[in-house]
Formats: sequence, structure tokens, C-alpha cells
Amino acid sequence: MKLRKLPVYLTLALMFAIVVSVDVVKATNTSFTVHGGEEVVKTIKLAVEEFNKVLRRGETNHAITFYIIYPNGSVRDFGDVGSFSYSFVCNSEGEYRLCFSNVASSEEKLVTLDYEVQHYIFGIPQMLFLTI
Repeated sequence: MKLRKLPVYLTLALMFAIVVSVDVVKATNTSFTVHGGEEVVKTIKLAVEEFNKVLRRGETNHAITFYIIYPNGSVRDFGDVGSFSYSFVCNSEGEYRLCFSNVASSEEKLVTLDYEVQHYIFGIPQMLFLTI
């Protein structure tokens, strides 16, 4: 059986469609102040099987209560944290709420938050998949 070659323009159009349809890694860095007696919630939308890394930079004496509320309503409480890192793979699509609570303090706290979302294609990290 002899295979036919695709025309060049069709090959280029197909390659362009694949590249455009695949999202790149999302990384965000943000800083915000949580005033004494208040709570700040940051929401991120995630899809199933996305790898996520949350990093909070801070000092121990500026610890703040941190917890994540998953789309199904379950809560992962990290307690009072200064600097920390948490990685997870999403098992349900939806909004994940990152909650920073400073209700136990009268001082304001600066939060520097980095989070990264990495997409997977057929179980392979997207960046690796695109280099294959």
C-alpha cells in the first residue's frame, strides 16, 4: 500500500491547529495584603489532570492561616504557615479557592503567591509532549 503525501499547506495548517489548540503552562506571581481580622480568597480554575504548584513566600513571624477549598467542597487546611510549597494533580475540574486568613491577628500581612499550572497530554507533561 502506497501512502500519499499531504500537500504542504495542509500539513502547515494541521501543525498550526495543534500548536494553537494546546495551552502553555500558566504561571502567576502576585502580592497582596491581608489586613488584620480579614480573609482574602484567590480563585483559580483548573481542569482534570493538571499539575499545580502553589508557593507562598514569607517569614515565620508573618505566618498566615492558609487552606484550599476544592470544587467538591472538601478543605485542605495547612494551618499557620510562613513559607510553604504544595503540589497536586487535579482530580476534579472546577474552581479551587486559595484562602488566606488573618482573623487571629491585628497586624496586616503581605502575601507573595506564586502558582503554576502545567497541562498534561496523554499523561505526558505538555512541554515534553511538544518536544517529541
